[in-house]
Amino acid sequence: MTTIEFDTDGRPSLDGVQLDPEMVADIQKFETQLARYLAGELDEDIFKVFRLANGVYGQRQGGHNQMIRIKAPYGAILPHQLEKLADISERYSRGWGHLTTRQNVQFHFVQLEQVPEVLWELATVGMTTREACSDTVRNVMGCHLAGACPHEVLDIQPWAEATFRHFLRNPIAQRLPRKFKINFSGCVTDCGQAMFNDVGVIAVTRQLADGTSESGFRVFVAGGLGANPHPALALEEFTTREELLPTLEACVRVFEQAGNRDNKLRARMKWLVDTLGFEELQRRVLTSRRFLLASSSWPGGLPTQVAELGDAPAGAGTGPVTAMGQGVPVALTGTSARTRWEQANVVRGVARGTVSAMAWSRLGDVTAEQFRGLAAIARDLDAEIRITNRQNFVLRGLAESDLPGLYDRLEAIGMAQPGAELARDVVACPGADTCNLAVTQSRGLASAIGEALEAAGLAEVDGIRTNISGCTNSCGQHHIADIGFFGAERRARGRSAPGYQLLLGGYVGDEQIHFGQKALRLPAKAVPEAVVRLVAAFRDERRIGEDFRTYLERTGGVAAAAGLLADLDEFPDPEEHPEYYVDYDETGPYEASVGDSECAV
Repeated sequence: MTTIEFDTDGRPSLDGVQLDPEMVADIQKFETQLARYLAGELDEDIFKVFRLANGVYGQRQGGHNQMIRIKAPYGAILPHQLEKLADISERYSRGWGHLTTRQNVQFHFVQLEQVPEVLWELATVGMTTREACSDTVRNVMGCHLAGACPHEVLDIQPWAEATFRHFLRNPIAQRLPRKFKINFSGCVTDCGQAMFNDVGVIAVTRQLADGTSESGFRVFVAGGLGANPHPALALEEFTTREELLPTLEACVRVFEQAGNRDNKLRARMKWLVDTLGFEELQRRVLTSRRFLLASSSWPGGLPTQVAELGDAPAGAGTGPVTAMGQGVPVALTGTSARTRWEQANVVRGVARGTVSAMAWSRLGDVTAEQFRGLAAIARDLDAEIRITNRQNFVLRGLAESDLPGLYDRLEAIGMAQPGAELARDVVACPGADTCNLAVTQSRGLASAIGEALEAAGLAEVDGIRTNISGCTNSCGQHHIADIGFFGAERRARGRSAPGYQLLLGGYVGDEQIHFGQKALRLPAKAVPEAVVRLVAAFRDERRIGEDFRTYLERTGGVAAAAGLLADLDEFPDPEEHPEYYVDYDETGPYEASVGDSECAV
């Protein structure tokens, strides 16, 4: 066990670094329960629930191989935290980490016995894994440009921070019927993707009777992806700033009370719309909020974080304002790589006189060198860093004069490609590389798609997103991409083979969501060619300013697009083309091996 020292005021420290007492208690408890488990004194199923609640997730490799998920609320991360992640990746994992679509950082192949060491390392930089998994309020997400966006109504960062702190270790949120996800967006563009979460919060403005305006929020509830996607629904037209946190707590309380505890597959908040009806769900939430004043946990009024930091919007500057959102065209007219990076990856138009720039992370993977390189850049430029929900980083608070040097430094660590909102920015879940539920190697496919687009000269086509999941659960968010895929076992010529279901036309933004429609199923090895054809057709046939969904509808819809690919849905003779029966990043015949689902524990 790690020895913790205490100063004269009773504050804990490790190696001279002061620690959060609640983190210390969490980790000491984990050490104790791990020792009991390893000694055979704690049942496997009980320890599994405990482990997951602390962000430690089993891998398909079995044994003591673990994935550790680290929370970065609304994507916020500091230079010294990045350096710590670099150290952890080298000492305990594979020399690199993975950014998730929910603004977490994951490390794989951490040995169970070493987990406490990792938790102590994280505690020294104020990071936690607690409630990053399991049936809890998960990492609270927020728009990665909050506080630096030219379009926002309110800066949602202090609100997301207050929400994160309110529910972390909160007794009402520890053993929910299922996981619970909360997202924040600062405007209706919805870069934070509020429309498919258990609770999604969007900053809006309403006009008052006296002609003035008031900024507040519109709260959406009961959204979700997974095998049965469900759009979030507006709880009420307008929620005041003072009532936002009570509204969120009321949502969690109603879910805790009414969620299905007998069937994990129907336990998310979205299923309450089916079982209760939306009007009854709405009534229960608003009733709970009304009487929440009587609770000792009542979070009414402005949270401390908002009162101290303020939530005034960044506002548009005097220069050109960068358009934001899914499907927004990006004009790449430059001939140099530096110019194209600036056109694709830089956001301008902030009243505070700053610009933001994306650092592109291929497949969401970040090496130790890249973690350290980003930390040094942020320090030298006095920049903020956020993790995006498309598995990239954004550096904020920059000046125009910073951009040339920033590009050179990002290029030196392999993060300067113009990737934001371009075709090469393929998003994928970890897939069968490590996940028990995945039936296909989604990461390997994503890499192959990227290579095919580069080879075809299509990697920098703008306004089109491709997302991949290794199963139906949509960790890769395939439902809301222009081009989405989820893994599926195929039977062909008497053999099992890796395949994917193609979906087209997904979209989230402007307080609406459209889930992709099924087009056709494809062999895994035919998917890169399918994406090349779709992206090429979009490039050649789109009208000026047209997004992919509009283009799709104008050109005959999903059926017409599927017709372009019909010849690809064929498995050749296995003797002539054995590669069709071997998944990406595998060497032997394909087998759909699915383990126990810790997602549903």
